[in-house]
Amino acid sequence: MSFIRFSRLLDELYFTNSNLAKEKILASYLREESDPDRGWALAAIGGTLSFEFFKRNLVKTVMSERMDPYLFDLSRDYVGEMSETVALAWPTSPEPKLLNRLPDLFEIIDTFQSSTKADIREHLITFLDNMTPPQRWALLKLGTRGLRIGMSARSVKKTLANMAEVEVEVIEELWHGLEPPYESLFAWIEGRAEIPDISRVLTYSPVMLASPIDEDKDLERLSPATHQAEWKWDGIRVQIASLRGETGVVEAKVFSRKGDDISHAFPDLVGAIDFEGVIDGELLVKPDGEIGSFNDLQQRLNKKKPAKALMARLPAHVIAYDVISVDGESQRAKPLSQRRDVLEEFITARDPERFSLSKTLDWQTVDNLRALREEAAQTGGLIEGLMIKDRSSTYVSGRPRHAWYKWKREPFLLDAVLMYAQRGTGKRSSYYSDYTFGLWGADGGLLPIGKAYFGFTDEELKLLDNWIRKHKVARFGPVQEVAKELVFEVAFDAAQESPRHKSGYALRFPRINRIRWDKPAAEADRIEAVAALVGK
Repeated sequence: MSFIRFSRLLDELYFTNSNLAKEKILASYLREESDPDRGWALAAIGGTLSFEFFKRNLVKTVMSERMDPYLFDLSRDYVGEMSETVALAWPTSPEPKLLNRLPDLFEIIDTFQSSTKADIREHLITFLDNMTPPQRWALLKLGTRGLRIGMSARSVKKTLANMAEVEVEVIEELWHGLEPPYESLFAWIEGRAEIPDISRVLTYSPVMLASPIDEDKDLERLSPATHQAEWKWDGIRVQIASLRGETGVVEAKVFSRKGDDISHAFPDLVGAIDFEGVIDGELLVKPDGEIGSFNDLQQRLNKKKPAKALMARLPAHVIAYDVISVDGESQRAKPLSQRRDVLEEFITARDPERFSLSKTLDWQTVDNLRALREEAAQTGGLIEGLMIKDRSSTYVSGRPRHAWYKWKREPFLLDAVLMYAQRGTGKRSSYYSDYTFGLWGADGGLLPIGKAYFGFTDEELKLLDNWIRKHKVARFGPVQEVAKELVFEVAFDAAQESPRHKSGYALRFPRINRIRWDKPAAEADRIEAVAALVGK
């Protein structure tokens, strides 16, 4: 019955809007459910559960063998989400393998984690044949890591913190050092055991975050005596964590900002870690010894086993800007000014090909900061702007008020023409909310330059959806081509050359800045505008 309770939990969370109400629902479930099922449910909702062979493509393949693929695509387009479509439309096998009972949640998870790739398929079919639509939806969401029930990992941790009557930072510290199904965590929360000891576990430590600066209120707080400024590089935030074992061998990992272990993609960096400690910084690559673009870095990300030639061409490098611990001694409680001294000495002893110290910038007035921000805008996207930090700030997980600021340069803007639209997912499944836009090419045609699905209000979404339905040209499965008449002002952070795109370019983080209902499509920008940004 535990899987049935789990599916009901997901249903209830999905249809509840209030974050506080969601946390109460989850807390009630965790108190009433037993080990290990509650721990696996927590892992699923908190994003720490995954399966090697249970993939979205497997679900799609199995479904396409039972339902006309074209009909399935139409159904998915109408519903707006694959798991929900399969859950509702699943045709039971002609001779289904009926189960005496639906397995418990932990049994289903064990089945998918211990089975071979060949066996996963048959298990999936059997479970789907024996489930109701809501249970199928829960199973598919569980397996494909597609849970979108409006509850973040942070909300999950707040729920646990309230249950344990501690600050959420305590749970943050424990979370990445423990493994599902979290039985030791629940034993501590319920007063049956001491707090779990993770002191010698190589794990991710929640990072300190910056707040966007409010130019009207925050600039007046700043002075060079109290705040330091650094470049905000356009790489990815990482944490380098390492422990020295009893034999002296260093075990090291590279974690992303969200706590994902990405060490496998950067063995060249891991091999250069010869210390025990935790440092915070920006991961980039250095082709030809110079800082590369985010597009260069993307070629290294998500590689399970990068080739030696790729690592030689795009070597990994970390610009360190804070230190969390050294040789087992925490630095968190020290002010930034002292941590900076520790970090400088620490990084000086490291391999300069792999590690460097974040430069502190000279400034005396706010106008100096404005000039530095403008200087960042001239780097073609390599630098996103400024980080401005209170020298007295301790290293606190989360986003402490007035401690760190980020002051990004103004985004680049282009006027682009809407070319294609696709329905969204979840609550947007009834609206055309995903947009492909393009710029005019040399031959007079439009070249796709990017996609965006946010940057507009709910009211604007309704107006856009109405416009798209009235200006349909052709349909390509779930994609709707529209008349080339509507202009978007598109904001983006950088542009890079990209041979994978027809236009030859890719935009970094594109979003709709405003809808140019008034502007004729013929007056939208040409592809040369992007070429100018990348120096072509």
